Amino acid sequence: MDVNSSFWSGLGCGISIALSVYALKKYLVGGSSVATTAKAIKKFASNTEYKLVLVVRTDLNMSKGKIAAQCGHAAVGAFEKAQKKDPEGLKLWQLTGQAKIALKTDSVDEIKQISDNAKKMGLITSLIRDAGRTQIAANSITVLGVGPAPKDIVDQVTGHLKLL
Repeated sequence: MDVNSSFWSGLGCGISIALSVYALKKYLVGGSSVATTAKAIKKFASNTEYKLVLVVRTDLNMSKGKIAAQCGHAAVGAFEKAQKKDPEGLKLWQLTGQAKIALKTDSVDEIKQISDNAKKMGLITSLIRDAGRTQIAANSITVLGVGPAPKDIVDQVTGHLKLL
């Protein structure tokens, strides 16, 4: 192999590595600056796991499919709000497995109280009301999404609930 071939091989490898690092940084941190990358790493290091809790009303006697659809609405709603209100927290949740926990309550009053408490703590909430086209009355509150946020903070408003 002559010097010219070695040069071009080395240059190609260098460019490939640089592009890989750039793409990985863009994927993991959203293409942000080094300062933002450091901030995200610091935030991640200082917080616990992130999670999204879905509080489901069991008193409505929804079918499993209906519960799944309503939880999907709550998860998407929480995700969209997090994109605007807490993109760094959203990214950390995505990087740590996107934990979603389904909990249950049997009271509309309790789900409203949890929503109010979560909002007072600055948590993202997504309260879902059904359109009333299938199993339950229109405008019925079905599911509350809380988070994504640090697990220990979410647990302060939902930790008393049982798994669905």
